[in-house]
Amino acid sequence: MLGPLVRVHRPELQGLRAVAVALVVVYHVWFGRVSGGVDVFFVISGFLLTGQLARAAGRGPLELGRRWSRTIVRLLPCAVVVLVATVIAGALLLPEGRWPQTLREVVAAALFLENWRLAADAVDYAARSAMSSPVQHFWSLSIQGQFFLVWPLLVALIALAARGDAARVRAHLTVATLGVFVASLTFSVVLTATNQPLAYFHSLTRLWEFALGGLLALAIDTVRPARRTRVHLGWIGLVGLLACGAVLRVGAVFPGIAALWPTGCAVLVLLAGQTGARFGADRLLTSRPLRYVGDLSYPLYLWHWPVLVFCLVLTGRDRLDPAAGAGVVALSVGLAVLTHHAIETPVPRRRDGGYRLAVAGLAAVFLASGLWQVEAMHRARGVGEVGDIRYPGALALAAGEPEPAPLLPPPVTVTDDWVRIERWDCVPMTRFPMDACTRPVEAPQRRIVVVGDSHTQQLAGALLPIADRHGWQLTVIARGACPFSTASEVVADEADCLAWGDAAAAEIADLRPDAVVTLASRDVRVGLTERTPPGFVARWQQLADLGIPVLAIRDNPRFDRSMPDCVQSFWAQSFWAQSSSAQSSSAQSSSARSSWVQGLDVDDPPSCGVDRAAVYAADPPWMHVPDIPANVRFLDIADRVCGADFCPAVIGNVLVYLDDNHLTASYSTSMAPLIEGDVLAALGF
Repeated sequence: MLGPLVRVHRPELQGLRAVAVALVVVYHVWFGRVSGGVDVFFVISGFLLTGQLARAAGRGPLELGRRWSRTIVRLLPCAVVVLVATVIAGALLLPEGRWPQTLREVVAAALFLENWRLAADAVDYAARSAMSSPVQHFWSLSIQGQFFLVWPLLVALIALAARGDAARVRAHLTVATLGVFVASLTFSVVLTATNQPLAYFHSLTRLWEFALGGLLALAIDTVRPARRTRVHLGWIGLVGLLACGAVLRVGAVFPGIAALWPTGCAVLVLLAGQTGARFGADRLLTSRPLRYVGDLSYPLYLWHWPVLVFCLVLTGRDRLDPAAGAGVVALSVGLAVLTHHAIETPVPRRRDGGYRLAVAGLAAVFLASGLWQVEAMHRARGVGEVGDIRYPGALALAAGEPEPAPLLPPPVTVTDDWVRIERWDCVPMTRFPMDACTRPVEAPQRRIVVVGDSHTQQLAGALLPIADRHGWQLTVIARGACPFSTASEVVADEADCLAWGDAAAAEIADLRPDAVVTLASRDVRVGLTERTPPGFVARWQQLADLGIPVLAIRDNPRFDRSMPDCVQSFWAQSFWAQSSSAQSSSAQSSSARSSWVQGLDVDDPPSCGVDRAAVYAADPPWMHVPDIPANVRFLDIADRVCGADFCPAVIGNVLVYLDDNHLTASYSTSMAPLIEGDVLAALGF
């Protein structure tokens, strides 16, 4: 007969929490990577909750309502405080272009759904390059909250089937937990291999980590190694945990089989328990400083990420130096101490009212978010359109810059400034699960297919006014990160890109358009990395065999940071620097405003954009490619996105880029008058 679950005080748990949160904070702040510390929290949560539920189920009904209420009281107050503070700080400090995404994530975090929000963004190419939001770290808390909701329900069903018999409850729960462990780990390994960004945030790929802790809780009183062995296990687990983040690229390979490293290390430390040995790892883990840091682990985890993100925003850096990083850690610890003693410790003493607290907490977050949304909507109003005298966009390269005006698109909506092909007539491709979208035109004079990646989709914006004037029908076949090539150009040998490319070629063969528009080059970065891949040429040859003309357009530059964020951050830094100066005058403030609107500093070297010579060679790369098919004509847009010497972030009061590499639909549209003659000549229409 199985023995009873032993309920003992485990002071080393707080030390293990301390190590885990320290790893998370240190790696985030100073190394810009993840450590595996979050996985330790999952194991601990599974260990504690499974043990508690198994003991409670053996005594009688679980009273799920009261249990969930206590969980809410324990988790929500600190989370609400951090979320409301983040909303206030975000409205004051974040560039407006990051407001919409941050608002969406704040709401998701408050509902314990942030992991699913990020999972959706991870597979959405348009969102993939967005900078981290200040609440991104709530993904792990969301998964924990979902576990705390579902796991008691599972145990309650098992207890009902076992008719409350403690031994049978434990036996059935062990089998169920083992099944969850195997199924979730298998799913995690498979999904990590095929779609790691989605797997990283998926709840079901992490469930095995909680189940691993649960299995240990169910078996720990029957597995008691010798004291000497437990001393060794404790140190192996602790040292292995400390080494995990340094050895593994956790963010790129988790949560598949590699996640067994930190979770296994946590199991070893828990299995070692309290050895009482003078040189045992538990002696360190049960020390007063580590236990206190363990007490702070939850609020420290909540605070460190927004503090770090806002510090990066204020400094305009991607990484912090050791001194600035120490300041972030110190401020985070200070806020954690205050939150722990003022909120985390006193609030849970009230065991009732969890649901009322949830309603009040969510109301506070939603109210703060709603006010921020109102402000965002206000800032999005009252801006003109491309073509207005204030917004010449690309035309300013030839005619000169207009008087300063509020930026178009408004920074608060810039990340949504895509060519919205999904609003056209979209039908599924016959050979791949994506749509081909056609802009409706009655009795079209010409049918043009635009095919390629998201850069090609944005360039379609420049073709739309031309198509409207000449009665053309545009069909866009686009897939993010998949240029029209016989090879996978972004991720080597990516099966989906290769399959999509073949399907797009077959779709074009079926449509037999009058011409195809696609990219002529890619990877326009600092260091003159632009090239015309052989896979591009191979696709052009396929179209030549079908007798279809091709217009290949040169790609736009890519940057190492968000251009809208750079423009706004530069203005903010200039504004505050001048405001803090004793000699600041209204004329200087006007100059700062003008610099912000144009994206350039009128006195100092430009801080946004790049020198043209750093990204564009004098001769485009296709000039050095032999055997270009005779059906191909080229359009070089370097003079349409750059001046003679510089490629700026703002031209003609229009933001050129919506992130670090995509043209805005507004700016792309503004190029139409400049390229119309070239397009007509190239296509021979």
